[in-house]
Amino acid sequence: MFKEKHRILLAEDDLNLGILLVDYLETASFEIILCRDGELALKTFQVNRFDLCLLDVMMPKMDGFTLANEIRRINKNIPIIFITAKSLKQDKLKGYNLGADDYITKPFDEEELLWKIKAVIRRVKENKEENQSEIISIGQYIFDFNNQSLSLNGLTKRITEKESDILNYLYKNRNKVLKREDILKELWGENDYFLGRSLDVFITKIRKYIKDDSNLSIENVFGVGFIFNIPNK
Repeated sequence: MFKEKHRILLAEDDLNLGILLVDYLETASFEIILCRDGELALKTFQVNRFDLCLLDVMMPKMDGFTLANEIRRINKNIPIIFITAKSLKQDKLKGYNLGADDYITKPFDEEELLWKIKAVIRRVKENKEENQSEIISIGQYIFDFNNQSLSLNGLTKRITEKESDILNYLYKNRNKVLKREDILKELWGENDYFLGRSLDVFITKIRKYIKDDSNLSIENVFGVGFIFNIPNK
C-alpha cells in the first residue's frame, strides 16, 4: 500500500466496468476520476494532476491511442496503462510504441490490474529517486536523465521517459552483453513478446539519437540481447 494517495485518470466508456474499477481502486487507497469518452478525459487531464492514466482503446469521440498521444504532448512522464478488449498483436505494439508502460486485455482480474498499477508507479518513483539530478557524459553527448535530454555541441534534444530509462540502463551496463529478458524485467517488470518488439523500436530510436558520435554503438547480440559499446576514457 502506498503512503500517499495517488490520483488516476480512468478513461472507460463502459459505465458498469468503470464504476466497478472506481470502487475497487478507491478501496485500495487510490483517488480515481472516471471519464466516459476520450475528449472529456483529455480536458480533465489538462486541468488536473494525475500520477497514472488507465485508458480504454475503443471510446467515443476520441480513441485511447489518440488520447495517449495527446497526453504525451502535455506530459511525457505520466505512466499509461491501456485497458482494452483488443488483443491483436498490432494493437499491443501500437500501444507500446506510443510509450505505454503496460497493457491489460479484457476480461481481466481486478487484482492483476492493481498489481500492474502499483508496479508501474513504484518503478517510476524508484527510477526518479535513483537518477535524480544525474548528468552523464556518454561519448561526446551530455545525458541529463532528470530532464530527459541529450546534448551535443550545444544542441539539446528532448527524449521520452522510456527512452531515458533505456539509455540510462544501457549506459550503467555499458560494454557488456545485456540479455533482452533482463532489460524487459528491469524496465517494464516482465518479459513479454510485445514488450520485446517495443524495446526494439526504442533501441532503433536511441541509435539515431547517438549517431553523430561514431565511437558509440548499440550492437545486437543474436539470440541474446545488446551491447552498448562506449570507448573507455
